[in-house]
Amino acid sequence: MQNLKLNNKSLVLYAITDRTWLNGKTLPEIVEEAILGGVTFIQLREKNLCLEEFLKTAKEVKKVTDKYNIPFVINDNVDIAVLVNADGVHIGQSDEEIITARQKLGYDKIIGLSAKTVAEAVKAEQNGADYIGVGAVFNTSTKLDADSVSIETLRNICKSVNVPVVAIGGITKDNVLELTGTDISGISVISAIFAQDNIRNAASELIKLTKKIIE
Repeated sequence: MQNLKLNNKSLVLYAITDRTWLNGKTLPEIVEEAILGGVTFIQLREKNLCLEEFLKTAKEVKKVTDKYNIPFVINDNVDIAVLVNADGVHIGQSDEEIITARQKLGYDKIIGLSAKTVAEAVKAEQNGADYIGVGAVFNTSTKLDADSVSIETLRNICKSVNVPVVAIGGITKDNVLELTGTDISGISVISAIFAQDNIRNAASELIKLTKKIIE
């Protein structure tokens, strides 16, 4: 039973949180600004919080995503996703095995997986991934160890799987149109929204550009 919140429209503008640019605001506040600007999907990514703080933050952000009926997933941490009843998780190739994650979460939850090659993407789909994040498609400052994925590889991945594909990594309003013709379902961004002076406007501009690619 697939999660009813997951469809191609919900993946158009997928935002990953980062507390680097809070500038005196709370994480839930900037998440709400992003959603009001047009963000269609939220991933909570916290690498440095203790379990208690992570859980508290996840609950607070989920209140915002529930308010707007926006899909909400947790990066890497399946246990936190279970505890807050998130819509799912996003895991990497080296994170918790997707089959184990599915057993913990159930079949009505979203599981996204990162992939850099056609083989990884096909395997992810075979193991039950609901969508695949592919990148980094451009150089990125938020994940310094990210290997780049060519536009051609992105296009080939999209052709090779039946689940939605989201491009990630270094995407900005200035280069997003370079992804035209790849058959992605959306883009996933961090700094292109959360590092901007006006988060709401940044999201609004990005979703307009992204819709030109996918429609």
